[in-house]
Amino acid sequence: MTTADFATLAEPYRRELIAHCYRMIGSVADAEDLVQETYLRAWRGYDRFEGRSSLRTWLYQIATNVCLTAAGKSDRRVLPSGIAEPSGDPHGEPRMAGAETLWLQPIPDSLVADPAATVAARDSLRLALIACLQGLPSSQRAVLLLRDVVGLRAAEVAEALDTSVAAVKSTLQRARARLAELRDAAGDTVDEPAEPERKHLLERYMRAFETSDVRLLERILREDASLQMPPAATWFSGKSICVPFFAASALGEPGDWRMLPTSANGQPAAAAYLRGEDGVYRAYGVAVLTVTTTGLAEIIAFGDPSLVTRFGFPSVSS
Repeated sequence: MTTADFATLAEPYRRELIAHCYRMIGSVADAEDLVQETYLRAWRGYDRFEGRSSLRTWLYQIATNVCLTAAGKSDRRVLPSGIAEPSGDPHGEPRMAGAETLWLQPIPDSLVADPAATVAARDSLRLALIACLQGLPSSQRAVLLLRDVVGLRAAEVAEALDTSVAAVKSTLQRARARLAELRDAAGDTVDEPAEPERKHLLERYMRAFETSDVRLLERILREDASLQMPPAATWFSGKSICVPFFAASALGEPGDWRMLPTSANGQPAAAAYLRGEDGVYRAYGVAVLTVTTTGLAEIIAFGDPSLVTRFGFPSVSS
């Protein structure tokens, strides 16, 4: 089989495989690399594909094992709330985490979204859920995702992971129970508004930054809103703490920020540019919002300029 022939067969599964690898690893860059490795292994081994399962199932088998190997070579990815308690001092200097900390990354919806995707599929990529998934042992994560998200049968999962059906069922039970505990501890329940309100909240968030309007931010934040800012380990919980921090350390002067709307992990997001002393707006990072019917519940502002270009935006905004 030629490379072109294989690509024709396998390419329709790329988006969902990237989403799967991202759920396993928590890094958009690594997910893309792991899917490339999956396709390379599948192409090289296609003559051994017996067709007992579908091509999709076979690709998921390869991708999952590639991810398990990768997961065994590095620490899990986290958010600041996973490594520290919230700070009660909005005027202090945010503490940066050590270089060894691996941060969870957001993923552009454009990279993984299927226009026909269900709400459940979108929810399976939410940042809060991805963070909780990283708290599972990689073997439990693999079984849970293959069964509950991908929809493989227990026998197919057992074959993919070279184990027994009984072991799959036992692992799945433990994984579901542990994930429920993690989600409960993280307060991962969101009553999302309809799309027009999601868009409206994002627009107001961006306008607050671009005009340095702390009162607008105060109006759209929930009382229990939280703010995380990787690579800073410091994070804040509660409007009464977040608002003073925004006013003192984040908003700056009107015109310092330029925001472009996007979406990540099935959530509203904004690509952020910060104006330098030379007047040039340079990529700063991507903020992902958790919106509810009662306002903004969480802002995770990733201070990583490379994410802006990964989301399809230029590194400099004119």
